[in-house]
Amino acid sequence: MNLDLDRLCVTTLRMLAVDMVEQARSGHPGLPLGAAPMAHVIWSRFLRHDPSDPGWPDRDRFILSAGHGSALLYALLHLSGYDLPVSELKNFRQLGSRTPGHPEHGLTPGVECSTGPLGQGVAMGVGMAWAERLLAERFLVAGAPSLVDHHVYVLASDGDLMEGVAAEAVSLAGHQRLGKLIVLYDDNRISIEGSTDLAFTEEVEARFRACGWQTLAVADGEDLEAIAGAIELGRAETERPTLIRVRTEIGHGSPLAGSAGVHGSPLGAEKLAATRAFYDWPNEAFHVPAALDVYRAGVIERGREWSQGWAARVAAAEAADPKRLTRFREALAGVLPEGWDAGLNAVDFGVKPLATRVASGMAINALAPHLPSLIGGSADLAPSNNTHMREGGARNLHFGVREHAMAAVVNGMALHGGWIPYCATFLVFSDYMRGAMRLSALMETRVIYVLTHDSVAVGEDGPTHQPIEQLAGLRALPGLTVFRPADGHETLAAWRLAVSGRGPTALILSRQNLPLLPPNPEGVARGAYVVAACDGEPELVLLASGSEVALALEVRARLAAAGHGRVRVVSMPSWELFAGQSREYRASVLSAGLRLAIEAGASLGWHRWVGEAGEVIAIDRFGLSAPGEQALAHLGLSVEAVTARALEMLNH
Repeated sequence: MNLDLDRLCVTTLRMLAVDMVEQARSGHPGLPLGAAPMAHVIWSRFLRHDPSDPGWPDRDRFILSAGHGSALLYALLHLSGYDLPVSELKNFRQLGSRTPGHPEHGLTPGVECSTGPLGQGVAMGVGMAWAERLLAERFLVAGAPSLVDHHVYVLASDGDLMEGVAAEAVSLAGHQRLGKLIVLYDDNRISIEGSTDLAFTEEVEARFRACGWQTLAVADGEDLEAIAGAIELGRAETERPTLIRVRTEIGHGSPLAGSAGVHGSPLGAEKLAATRAFYDWPNEAFHVPAALDVYRAGVIERGREWSQGWAARVAAAEAADPKRLTRFREALAGVLPEGWDAGLNAVDFGVKPLATRVASGMAINALAPHLPSLIGGSADLAPSNNTHMREGGARNLHFGVREHAMAAVVNGMALHGGWIPYCATFLVFSDYMRGAMRLSALMETRVIYVLTHDSVAVGEDGPTHQPIEQLAGLRALPGLTVFRPADGHETLAAWRLAVSGRGPTALILSRQNLPLLPPNPEGVARGAYVVAACDGEPELVLLASGSEVALALEVRARLAAAGHGRVRVVSMPSWELFAGQSREYRASVLSAGLRLAIEAGASLGWHRWVGEAGEVIAIDRFGLSAPGEQALAHLGLSVEAVTARALEMLNH
C-alpha cells in the first residue's frame, strides 16, 4: 500500500467499520465509508482529548449524532488508544460488548452521550456548548488562565437535520451565539428510502444562516485539507456556531456506493471483497497496519500533554483563588456543597393552601443561593411554572417555545458536568419532550423536569391542555423517578431528593391551591406513607397522589360521619420509590383491607396497588373545557362522587 499516514488512518477506519458490520451481520457500513475522512481530520488534527483519561474535564467533546454509524466511532476510539481493543470491535452489537449498535454513554470510554434517535445528538451538543460557556464565565479567575476552554464537535446526518428537535436546537444555538459549537454535516444525499430528494430539498445552509450560524461547505468529502481548512475557520469564529456541509458519498469504495442499499446492511462476502480491492486492502478482517502504532502513541502522548497542561492551569488558578478552585472541583465532581439545602429548611409556607407549582418555585429560590450549580428555565412558561431564580442571573435559561430541544439541551448540560439542570413546561406538553426524557433515563443524567398544570383542574383551557395519560406514561419510563406531591411540604421533600439523587426526576405539580399536610419527608422518601390513620386495622384504605390526597381526606371525614371510622388515607407521591421499599413496609402502608385509589389521570398502573378486590377512580377519557372544579366534578372526582363509591365498596 502506498498511502500517507492520514490516508492509511482513513482507510483503516473504513475497513474496521465494514469488518465490524460484516462480523455482526448487522449494522450500517454506509456512513463510516463516506464520513471517515472528516471524522479522522477532527480526531487527528483538532480534537483535544486524552485517551488515558477519557473524563478529563476540559476535553473537547465529539458527538456522533448519526449514531447508526457507531462502528466509525468505535474504530476512532480504537485507533486513538482508548481502552477498546480489537476483541471489542469483533464483538460489535453482541451481548455484553462495549460496542453496542448505537453509542451508549457510560458503557464505552470516549462516548460522550447515547445517540441514535436522530437529532438528539445535535441538541445535546448545543447543551454541552452552552454549559461550557456558562461554566467558563462562572469560574473565571482574575489573573489566571481559563479553566474551561473547549469546543464541541458534532457529526450529523441528513436525518439528524430533518428532525424537529435539531431544528429547535439549531435556532436556540444561533440565538445564544455558541461560537464553540461546530457541526459537520455528512451531506451524502441518501436516506433509507432512497435519495433525500424524495422528502428533503430545503437549502440547509440558508436555514442555518437564518438562525445565526456561520456556514461553510466542502465540495469533496475526500479532500482532507479542505475539511481541515473549514474546521479552522469554524474555530476562528467565536460569535456564531458553525455548520460545515461536507459533500460525501455514502458507502464510498463499495459496489453500492451512492445508493440506499449500503445504508443499513452488511456488504456480503462478494461486495466486501470488491471494497477491499478498491482500497488495495489485505484480505484480513480487522487488519490494523503496524505503522499506526506510531500514530496511536502520538495521540496518547499529545493527549497527556493537553490534560497535564490543563492541570497546570488549575494549579495556577488554585494559587490565585483556592476557595473558588474547591468549588470548581466540587461542581465538576457533582458534589453538593456543604449546606446546600439550608434554604429548604428555612422555607415557611404559612397556613394558607398553595399550589405545588408555587411551592416548587419557593424551593428553587431557596436552593439557588446555596447551590450555585443549579441552572434551568422553562419553555417560555416561567411565570406559570414558577421556575425563575430571583438571584440566578445567567443561570436562568430561556429556551423559548422549544420543549423538545429544551429537554435534549439539558441532557447535554448534565452530561457536560458542572451543572444540575432543570427544565419546565406544562405536563401535557411533556409529550414533546418524551424522546429526550427517555434518553435522560437511559443515560442516568441528573436532570429535573418541572411539569405543572397536572390535571383537568387546568380547567377552561380544555382537553388539549388537560393531561390524562401523561402521568402513567412517565411512570412507565424505567429509570425516571416521578413525584406528584400533595402539598408544599411534599414538594420541598421531592426537590431535596431530586437534587441529591441519581438519574432524572419528574415533578408533577398542581395549578390549583392545595391545603398543607403535616410534614413527613421520610414518608416522601419512601414513596408512600399514611397521612391519616385509624384505630385498628382499616376497613378501607384511600390511596391518592397530588391534589387528590386532600380530596381523600375530605372523603374520609364524610365516611366517618356515616359511621365508617376505620378509614386510612395514604399519600403516594412516588410509585418508583414505594416499589423499592421492603415488602413489609409496603404491606404496613397498604394494609390487607379494601383499597380505593383516586387520581385525576389515567387509571393505568393503579391496579397494582389496589389489588383484585380494590377499585380505582380515575379519568380514562379526555377532559373538557370548564372551570377546574366543574371539570373534576363532571368526571367523577368530587367529594360526593368518591364518597358514594367508597360507601358502595364498604356496604357490598
